[in-house]
Amino acid sequence: MILDEIVRFTREKLKERKAAMPEETLGRAMALNPFYPLDTIAALKKEENKPLKIIAEVKKASPSRGDICENFDPIAIANDYEKGGAAAISVLTEPRWFKGDLEYLSLIRRHNRLPLLRKDFIVDRYQLLEALVYGASFALLIARVLTLKELSSLLEQTRNLGMEALVEIHDKADLSKAIAAGATIIGINHRNLDTLEMDMSLSEKLIALIPQGKIVVAESGLYAREQLLELSEIGVDAFLIGEHLMRQDDRAAATRALTENLCIV
Repeated sequence: MILDEIVRFTREKLKERKAAMPEETLGRAMALNPFYPLDTIAALKKEENKPLKIIAEVKKASPSRGDICENFDPIAIANDYEKGGAAAISVLTEPRWFKGDLEYLSLIRRHNRLPLLRKDFIVDRYQLLEALVYGASFALLIARVLTLKELSSLLEQTRNLGMEALVEIHDKADLSKAIAAGATIIGINHRNLDTLEMDMSLSEKLIALIPQGKIVVAESGLYAREQLLELSEIGVDAFLIGEHLMRQDDRAAATRALTENLCIV
């Protein structure tokens, strides 16, 4: 399964990064950190005058699609998303399958005022420290790759650092784990990370099981305003959109078209 392979690779690379920069050294860097976590909850919470909140993704490649963007400029892409009215920005930092980089976070943070999500396969507190030092306001925690004990611990540590977590689920077992761990932001990924197959009905199947007061994020396979409106009607608060926006010539206009119902000419 590709998910198992990615997690194994992540753990191997994590050992190398810890050896090159021990946690104590990384922790000291926090004292000089010019960035601070922004209010992710407020950014993603549905508003009456702005019901469609977009987490726009900066993504160079993916396991299912390969290279998505040739002329990849993370700063320009993120700035286009901000101009288009995105509520937050997701930044891929996984280097092998998604061709991401931690440096993209700090580059974008210096030029952008939106909350940044570190989107990676986080399995260790060290990665949360990295996320904070490099400018993230929230971090992705994937329920499928963590035990309940691990998820609960990482969620607590994320909040202790002043950040929030987007806890990603794909089925009822993942959802039960996310709720038991105390997740506030729950992301329903329509893509199965083991098989890479899509189930676009998944949000509708799972959302009724999510307690009131949670922020629900729909992920993967989203490209049309009509999809977003339908999901908003059943209770989805925000939408993580990557490939569709990354493939647009005018990303600002494409983002605005999703949130404001404007046509791209």
